[in-house]
Amino acid sequence: MTDHIIRDVASLEALYGEVSLGASLKEMPYLHPHYAALIKASPFAILATSGPGGLDASPRGDPPGFVEILDDKTLLLADRRGNNRVDSLRNVIADPRVALLFLVPGVGETLRVNGTAEISVAPELMQRLAIAGKEPRTVLVIHIDTVFFQCSRALVRSELWNPARQIERSALPSPGQMLAATSEARIDGEAYDRALPERLKVTLY
Repeated sequence: MTDHIIRDVASLEALYGEVSLGASLKEMPYLHPHYAALIKASPFAILATSGPGGLDASPRGDPPGFVEILDDKTLLLADRRGNNRVDSLRNVIADPRVALLFLVPGVGETLRVNGTAEISVAPELMQRLAIAGKEPRTVLVIHIDTVFFQCSRALVRSELWNPARQIERSALPSPGQMLAATSEARIDGEAYDRALPERLKVTLY
């Protein structure tokens, strides 16, 4: 069988050609005001990290602007209550490199931030990022290396913001059903699903 695997950068670049001028010029080593506007409008981001156990991509969300801009080289990201796996935070301790992908509902363009992070429990940062009087467990202080916007092609292709493309939640396995299956019935899936709405309400922050 012919080997169709690309194994080196030269072959990759020969296939794809040169980077466009716009794709090169949009990348900046700091947070341009236009890029800051996207972060302030975003209620959702994906945090990517790397560690000894491999890679991790974690959803993060709060009211728009939940990732605070300390200055044009620094972002603050609260770590709210969750399942205590702390996969992202374990990775940051081992490897401070992080990446963020910001989404804004209804907007096709996304924003990509690459940099390094450190985990802080500084009282002033914890208080600054409190919601409803409840402080986060920790705060990620993210130091920006590069930032640029991604064009809308992926969201246009996926029709992510098209309401007509939404599906009924009941069309897919529920959290309880997935836990019951993956735990080999050690977790009562029906009980988990019954308790979930109230648990989300009281543990959101």
